[in-house]
This record gives sequence, C-alpha cells and structure tokens, in this order.
Amino acid sequence: MRTFFRKNAVATLLTGVAVLFLGTALAEENYLPGAIIANGKKIYMEGKGDSVPACMTCHGANGWGMEALAAPRLAGIGFPYVVKQLSDLAGGKRVPSGAGAVMLVYAGALSEQERRDVAGYVNTLTGPAELSDLKELKDSGTVIGERYLGQAIVKYGVLGKVSACSSCHGFNGRGAAPLFPVIGQQKYTYLVNQLNNWRDESRNNDPYAMMRKMAKNLTDADIVNLATYLSSAPTTTGGNSVVPTTTQ
Repeated sequence: MRTFFRKNAVATLLTGVAVLFLGTALAEENYLPGAIIANGKKIYMEGKGDSVPACMTCHGANGWGMEALAAPRLAGIGFPYVVKQLSDLAGGKRVPSGAGAVMLVYAGALSEQERRDVAGYVNTLTGPAELSDLKELKDSGTVIGERYLGQAIVKYGVLGKVSACSSCHGFNGRGAAPLFPVIGQQKYTYLVNQLNNWRDESRNNDPYAMMRKMAKNLTDADIVNLATYLSSAPTTTGGNSVVPTTTQ
C-alpha cells in the first residue's frame, strides 16, 4: 500500500512538473517568441539603413503615437497584434490611407524577424501614459464626442446592434491577449479613423470580420463618443488600483 502511494505521489509530482514546464513554455511562446529586443529597439529608435526611418519619428520615443499624424500608440498594446499588423501591412492585407500609407513600404522593407523584433520592443515600453489632449483637439476644430455615451457603449454596447467593447477588449479596452489588442488610451484620431475604416470596410484584416460586423452598426456619433471615452479610459477602477499582469 505504501509503495502504491509513493508511486502515485511520484507520478503526481512528475505530472505537475510537466504541466508547469508546458505552461511556462506556452507563456513564453505567447509573450515574445523569437523577438530580439535589442534589435527591435535599434530599428525603432534609429531605423534600418535608407529604407526604413526610425519608428519613433511618427510613433514617439515612448511609443505613444502622434495625434497630428494619426499615428497610433504602439506601447504595450500586444505583441501578437503588432506582429500581425506589420505582417499584414508588408503583405498588402492591410492598406491604410493618409499618412499611414507609408507603412506599406516600411513594413515591407523589414524581414519577418525584424517585424517580430520591433513588435517585441514596443511591447516592453511601459512609460507614463501620453494621452490625447481632447481640449486641444476640440479647440482646433476636431469633433469630440460625449464621454459618458462612449463609456456606455464600451461597457454595455448598443442594444441589438453592437456588443460591448469590453466583451472582447477587456475592461475599458485594456486588452485581452493574444487576439484582442489594447484600445484603451489609444490616440483619439487613430480610433476615429480606424472605426470609420472598419465601418466602410476599407480596413478588412480583422479575424472573422468581427470588427467590421460591429462597426457597420455604429453611427458617426457613436464613433466619436467611443473614441472620446477610450482615448482617456482609466485602466483601473476606483476600488482597485492594480492593473492585471497579462501576456500581451
């Protein structure tokens, strides 16, 4: 009987070790698989030869984007997501307009490894938030929505038309890796542009057309209301100041 229990104890221990090893391996694979952070930092800060300028030129030294260029925040929004977007840009599956059109050339000039490296680097950026200045935008003539109405859509959706943003993107859009990126505290202009692009299907690289299905039911007012709230949405609640650690 003692031998039986000892064997079972050993088997249980080995199983536990195997599960722990597998879980660790999966976590590493889901976090920054194959990314060389130092190389990603070099490309981000200095560019790549004459073919790719420094990413920070448009996205800022801390990766929080630039409103004037509608350049999005990249800092910490999700490694798998950034890898996918750079790959889609390089392969022509995502074709942005305006200033973002240059990304087709820049992403295409990066190798698959370099795209992973850049994605890995920006996912390590955890500096202070550099939020959109909604007052400045409004004073310059940009249409700004109603924050409380945007919050309602983020939390509850639009009855019979649009699911709550939080159902996929997490509380206040703080992300649900590996599929759903951080959209909270994203640049206002970028949010407005992308929601419009999803709605008119000029952007169509979303898995299972999920964003297109949601955005087609958004009104112009819904879009600016959502962007108004999300661009400054808190990452925590009043009763809990700790942001969950996730594998972005």
